[in-house]
Amino acid sequence: MDSISDKARMWRQAGATVLIAMTVLMGGQLLCAQKPAVLPGQPSTLPGTGQGTVLDRVVAVVNGDLILESDVDEEMRFEEIQPYRTTDENHSRELTVRRLIDRLLILQQADLEPETAVSDKELDGQLMTLRKDIPECKQYHCETDAGWEKYINAHGFTLQEFNQRWRERMELLRFIEVRFRNGIRISDDDIKNYYEKTMLPEYAERHVAPPKLGTISPRIEEVLLQQRVGNLLRDWLTSLRAQGRVRIMRPGEVAP
Repeated sequence: MDSISDKARMWRQAGATVLIAMTVLMGGQLLCAQKPAVLPGQPSTLPGTGQGTVLDRVVAVVNGDLILESDVDEEMRFEEIQPYRTTDENHSRELTVRRLIDRLLILQQADLEPETAVSDKELDGQLMTLRKDIPECKQYHCETDAGWEKYINAHGFTLQEFNQRWRERMELLRFIEVRFRNGIRISDDDIKNYYEKTMLPEYAERHVAPPKLGTISPRIEEVLLQQRVGNLLRDWLTSLRAQGRVRIMRPGEVAP
């Protein structure tokens, strides 16, 4: 179960953190406070030009924080740098905006908690794994530093920008893990039931001999953990949206 397809299948089965946390966090930092925001319908003039050139526009307001059109564009580019993308379903603009909203809600909560810093060593370790797992990387020879940089540049990022975004992604995943994963216990019966009712039928359908329960149980435990974390995260995000002030802007609408 070490092939790319098997890894991807395990990620899809995890559902929870993968389909929620990972999609929420796949992109990087929201630079809302650092970009010149232009409210919908309000053109801005570039300094010294005297021309009404629109620099950006607001697409959503989350508890007073802005998500800009440029954030959406950047997020969609970042989504392309993922090793286990299997469908185009998650690449629509609407879903990207909703993903950015969810991430911003989490960022706002993470600011209230102790920091979950990621070390340079941890970051480098993940990036080395990423360079091996992205199929498109082969044609760029990402095993070399020059090839990796060329691949990142081809997606519109500098190495520094990409590294910063991946670090923030790791930090938010760690925040979610600390908040929700602690205290969750997976029993031996849970693992056995998943093996017998989910994995064995899948292997039988593929006409492949299944691994023994003893060898695969740690991975099954991880899948079940992530499913439960994801359920908790989904409920939490629903609560944050209900309690907060989230507004998706329509074209031409002026932000409050």
